[in-house]
Amino acid sequence: MPRFFGRKSRHSENIGESASQNRDSLVAANNNNAPSSENSKRKSEINSEAKTNKTSVLDVPPPIAPVQPSRPKLVFHCQQAHGSPTGIISGFTNVKELYQKIADCYDIPVSEILFCTLNTHKLDMAHLLGGQIGLEDFIFAHIKGRPKEVDVVKSEDALGLTITDNGAGYAFIKRIKEGSIMENVPFIAVGDHIEKINGEVLVGCRHFEVAKKLKEIPKGATFTLRTVEPLKSGFSHIGPASSKKGSSNIGSGKQTLRLRSSGPATVEIPDDVVHIATDKLNNLLESFMGINDAELAHSIWELGSKANNPHEFAEGIYFFLVFFIVNETK
Repeated sequence: MPRFFGRKSRHSENIGESASQNRDSLVAANNNNAPSSENSKRKSEINSEAKTNKTSVLDVPPPIAPVQPSRPKLVFHCQQAHGSPTGIISGFTNVKELYQKIADCYDIPVSEILFCTLNTHKLDMAHLLGGQIGLEDFIFAHIKGRPKEVDVVKSEDALGLTITDNGAGYAFIKRIKEGSIMENVPFIAVGDHIEKINGEVLVGCRHFEVAKKLKEIPKGATFTLRTVEPLKSGFSHIGPASSKKGSSNIGSGKQTLRLRSSGPATVEIPDDVVHIATDKLNNLLESFMGINDAELAHSIWELGSKANNPHEFAEGIYFFLVFFIVNETK
């Protein structure tokens, strides 16, 4: 019987196999290219996000620093103790700057100011400007007057002087002990600036240095003392109306400006306990060293209040005094 269908040609089979292989290769190629295309797409998306993020970071303004509240400007009224118009001063942080402000206000050399008193133009050492000024206090500047020179015989070990200074290079007499040698010396008075001892200039010396030089004078020796008294007016017993401003009682609860020899000035509310303790310490300084320094007494009290035991207090006093002497005698 004849066969209607002939044998399949090998050429046709080869063509079919080739086509099948080509299809398989194309599918494989497509499969291999798919991850590459997806990676490219992913990279494109990442780059786009990076650009967006970069733009957003650049567009965001930097954070604004919080505005610090401005400190109130403290203003004080002043006069020259012998008489002058009222001046207004501000912007000082220590005694030296205070004196410079007063000198600038009246157009005088700062070296002409001996010391200042608070709320009185009189030579009242109880109102002497020290380390604290009440925010309502009126400042009176005592100006250099005439110089005086006397010879003193040191007939006893102690002269009976209490020395203090203005914190700006002038040491002066704060107190003369009753019945002492110096009480009987004519022309020497409270408020006199000690300018020279035996020709040695003491301008720029602290109170303890002047007290030491007086103490080192041997008993029985005669020495020459040159002082400068504050300038006085003919109406020194009459107080101006402006002197009513402020109060000398620093324990009244009113704020005070504390002036420090190192560091910025601070506004504080004084405490009666601190005031009493400082006074007692100052009396001890006067008894044992012949000096009067409210700021030094206050610093000693602060050291004692922070110390946990006597040993810590003794160490604190030692290092503080070393710092005090080194820095104050420069």
